[in-house]
Formats: sequence, structure tokens, C-alpha cells
Amino acid sequence: MAAKAAAVGALLLAAGVLAGCGGSSDRDPVDTTIGGGPAAAPASTGVDASSSTVVYLPPPYIARTQWVQTSVGPSLQVYPTPAGRRVTSPDAQGKAWREVLAKSGRYEQFSAHSPGMRAQFDCHWVWARAVQPDKPSWNLEPTRPVVTEDQMIASRCNPGAPEE
Repeated sequence: MAAKAAAVGALLLAAGVLAGCGGSSDRDPVDTTIGGGPAAAPASTGVDASSSTVVYLPPPYIARTQWVQTSVGPSLQVYPTPAGRRVTSPDAQGKAWREVLAKSGRYEQFSAHSPGMRAQFDCHWVWARAVQPDKPSWNLEPTRPVVTEDQMIASRCNPGAPEE
């Protein structure tokens, strides 16, 4: 547990160098929070990982996906919607993953169901939105090794090779 906390702390300190994660600058000006009423858009452009406010926004969370060939092999580029970049409700991550599965199809023998793809997505969902919110897509590669959560965080969501 201490190793995970240290890895998370190191990641947050190295926020400026996180590669391979992120989102767009499009923002929804109003969201519904735990208080039930509307709240003005936050001053920052990203998700505040330290905030205790839960932001509820309706799906869709994923605008589209696209398979491309890169220097590290096939890559599934995931393009979140403005809501997908800002929502923090507990069930949103699972809903977003189901959207990826529904929108991604296959590339050769690979799919979003390939080993390690969900872990890469989860890393991007948790860290990219807070650390590098203006990257257009989150890129998931089925040829990357399956690693532990600590290794995923330490590799900045890109285990086995640098971001393509």
C-alpha cells in the first residue's frame, strides 16, 4: 500500500511530464453535483483529482474511437466527449469503458478486449483527465505488456515502450 501511495505521489509531482494521456479543452458550462443543483464550471480546465465534489454528467463519455498503426504497433485512439473529460461520478468509468467496447470494433486480431487494454484505459481515465487534460485522444495499445497497477502508473500509462 505504501508503494502505491508513493507511486501516486510521484506521479502527481511529475504531472507536467505525463505523456500518453489527456483530453480536449471543450468544457460543459453546467454540471449537476451532489447537492442536486447546477454548479458553475470549475476555474481549472481539467478534473481536480483532489476535489471532493462529484460531477454527474450524462453519457455519452466517448465521442469516437479509431484504430491506427503506430511505431509501437496497433493503437486504439479513444476520443472522450466534453462530459467524459469532466464527469467524476462513481459509475461513469465503467459506462465509458462499455462505450469504448461498443465503438471500437477490431483491428487485425486485436480488439479493446485484448489483454491490458482495460488497464490502460483505467489509467488514462484516472490520471490523464487530471494531469494532461488537453490531449485529444487516449491511446491504448494491445501489444503493450500486462503489468500491475503500480507499474502502469510508473510508466505513465504506457508500459513497455514510450508513447507512440
